[in-house]
Amino acid sequence: MRLQTKLIVLICSLLFFVLSVVGAIVQYVLLTMMEETTGKRALSVAETVAGLPELRDAFNRPEPSAVIQPLAEEIRLRTGAEYIVVGNREGIRYAHPLPDRIGKEMVGGDNGPVLEGHSIISKAEGSLGPAIRGKVPVLSKQGDVIGIVSVGFLLEDIERWDDIYQDKVMLIGIFALLLGMGGAVLIARGVRRSIHGLEPEQIGLLYTEKKAVLQSIREAILAVNREGRITMANQETLNILDLPDDTDLIGRPIVEYVPSTKLLEVMQSGQAHFDEVMLIGEQEVVANRVPIMGRQGEVIGAVASFRSKSELFRLAEELSQVKRFAEALRAQTHEYSNKLYVISGLIQLESYQEAVEMISRETDVHQNLVQFIMREIPDPVIGGLIIGKHSHAQERKIRFEIDPESTFRDVPAWIDRDLLVTIIGNLCDNAMEALLESPQTGEKRVTLFLTDLGEDLIIECEDNGPGIAKDYAERMFEKGVSSKAGEHRGIGLSLVKHAVEKLNGHILHEPSTLGGTVFSVSIPKQKADVGEE
Repeated sequence: MRLQTKLIVLICSLLFFVLSVVGAIVQYVLLTMMEETTGKRALSVAETVAGLPELRDAFNRPEPSAVIQPLAEEIRLRTGAEYIVVGNREGIRYAHPLPDRIGKEMVGGDNGPVLEGHSIISKAEGSLGPAIRGKVPVLSKQGDVIGIVSVGFLLEDIERWDDIYQDKVMLIGIFALLLGMGGAVLIARGVRRSIHGLEPEQIGLLYTEKKAVLQSIREAILAVNREGRITMANQETLNILDLPDDTDLIGRPIVEYVPSTKLLEVMQSGQAHFDEVMLIGEQEVVANRVPIMGRQGEVIGAVASFRSKSELFRLAEELSQVKRFAEALRAQTHEYSNKLYVISGLIQLESYQEAVEMISRETDVHQNLVQFIMREIPDPVIGGLIIGKHSHAQERKIRFEIDPESTFRDVPAWIDRDLLVTIIGNLCDNAMEALLESPQTGEKRVTLFLTDLGEDLIIECEDNGPGIAKDYAERMFEKGVSSKAGEHRGIGLSLVKHAVEKLNGHILHEPSTLGGTVFSVSIPKQKADVGEE
């Protein structure tokens, strides 16, 4: 059964039950009030009749009924009572609507309290049927009870009036039920629209899927309502905020956990914010904030996604490494293709000796470089990077040298090799790009020096380029800042700075004796608390 049908059936059933109970109560109260009113009316008439002087005097006559019967009938017809019966102390009737019953004994068995001088209202079976009766004693001038006046209204008359009122109550109830059914249909349709026509099972499935999706996202997701209270947060949010895994953020004010949040500003302005850097605790994160709009276009909340800036840097570093390795392979392929063309030409010219000498020379240079790196820089990742940079430099007609005093054998295991590759690779690329954009016509040189002697790892990259301008030197490590023309610049040195700081190291630059710039990086071998952004 659909939710809309369930709501209609439930509301209508509840409404029918309530109306039935209310109708029964109304009927009971109405019948009780009518019986009470009729009883008081009967007692009032009986008191009036019993107080008549001519009635009292008639009890002393030889034929009391001759006076009392016409008097009682006249009053009965005026008041609308079903009967007025007058009897003596022995219960013998002096007046009755049916003359043939005069002189006979009164029935009902409730004359006892009246003979003691009390006026009563009773419900009993009389000679004309069940009735509500008001009974009053007839007192002599001396105050003695000399007779009884009984005024009655039949219960069937009361029930007839009750049926009339009951029909009206039923009609009102039916109208209310029909109105309620119409309201139930409207409510059910409104609920259906508010939940986008989904059934409870579908809503439950969507909720489960949403939780799974939120937990699978590597970014922190945080949503707030109009009051700035958290309505949704995934596990990554707890990690970013450095909170225990069992922390319940739902319903808590966002400013309690993120004082510098701009989600409240987003709700006020209705404008989204993208790729903004903010500080949460001691972490720098990149945040995106979007307002949540209601059906009428009003802002009903906001949602933010944010990710640690260090993770984004790591992704950028990995992409940079892939790009560098690809360029190194391309350069090496291009360089050796050229040399193969030269050797092929020498062979075709039958200059065999020159071809052999060229092959020997190239082989010696390459083997010497490889043997030196395998001996002094045994790490395959760093060694492979240097060989690639050497080939890349040859393609660009740049002399790339490894200082013969270099040694990188004692690199601690805790130091991330990817960070070292980022530092060395970007420093070499930056030096070569500076040489390529330099107007000088002489030999272009880049020298790399690596050493692990002492307590620090030392990395120095030197070139004989034009050097660094003073106005650029102070901002050169900022992302997007570059002295070179073109788009997508200012990334390399920013990545280097970030990697050095993660390794708790330092980076300096100064003019080189060759005429360009030398960058010096020192990284402590001793493991310490590594700084995080």
